[in-house]
Amino acid sequence: MKKIIAITAGDPKSINTEIIGKTWKILKKKHRKKIFIIGNFNLIKKQLKQNKINIFLEKIVQLKAINSSNVLYILDVPLNTNYVLNCVNLADKLARKRKIQGIITCPINKKRVLKSRNPGLTEYLAKKNKISGSEVMMIFNKELSVVPITTHLKIKDISKKLKKSLIEKKIRVLNNFYRKKLKRKPRIAVLGLNPHNDELKRDSEEVSIIIPAIHKLKKINKNIIGPVPADTVFTNKNKFRYDTIVGMYHDQVLAPFKAIYNFNAINVTLGLNYFRVSPDHGVAEDIANLRKANPLSLLRCVEFFDL
Repeated sequence: MKKIIAITAGDPKSINTEIIGKTWKILKKKHRKKIFIIGNFNLIKKQLKQNKINIFLEKIVQLKAINSSNVLYILDVPLNTNYVLNCVNLADKLARKRKIQGIITCPINKKRVLKSRNPGLTEYLAKKNKISGSEVMMIFNKELSVVPITTHLKIKDISKKLKKSLIEKKIRVLNNFYRKKLKRKPRIAVLGLNPHNDELKRDSEEVSIIIPAIHKLKKINKNIIGPVPADTVFTNKNKFRYDTIVGMYHDQVLAPFKAIYNFNAINVTLGLNYFRVSPDHGVAEDIANLRKANPLSLLRCVEFFDL
């Protein structure tokens, strides 16, 4: 049963049920036999009907073998105030017990669900799995991926949080992912923090933090280079020189990456004892139940487990 993948239904006020239904319709049979949904059966059934998506559903109350590619199984979770996190917690529990191969988390409204406890599900799951600080957020496409060293921080706090040990720790996790999952030594470009790498002045973060970290990391992978200037790394001439571009903060790498790939990318959490992936977009409440949602990113999430 380990090859099964759980998809958590995510935020009820969203495009999630629509993209689940659309993805199911275009999935190959071999993929259909690998997935099930963790969510509220009645809600998902109602929302599929609203979106005019006809799928044969079966409610289950405990994990079971999937023996049909024509049935979408839903592990039923009560609809209450803790519904979204209850779905995630159940998926995490099954993954940690090795009952399933990994989890796909559909988008959530972080302000509504996590409130002030955690800035995102990446950090929430890292805390639950006791790896806070070692988790890596990777936005992935088979051509190129990006990783921010710091994630949901205010710009004014980035320099204070940036440490050699943090850069080393996260790039080691990233390097291990490529080596173990994709069976290759990745070409990794590490960006500087400041415009033009602050011309490599002695008191810059590039000289005092980033370059020493890169020198140490070259012992595990000579293909790690930097600091590379952030203003030119995403040009057509440069971006495909690398497998991964590592930035010092969230929008430094996510903004250009999303401009290039739009829905053709996924969010992967590295460092857990299992793979957690999610579509690289939000809940899109404004188009919920309007049948306009693009399922490509969720489709890529399912396909990721075959890499």
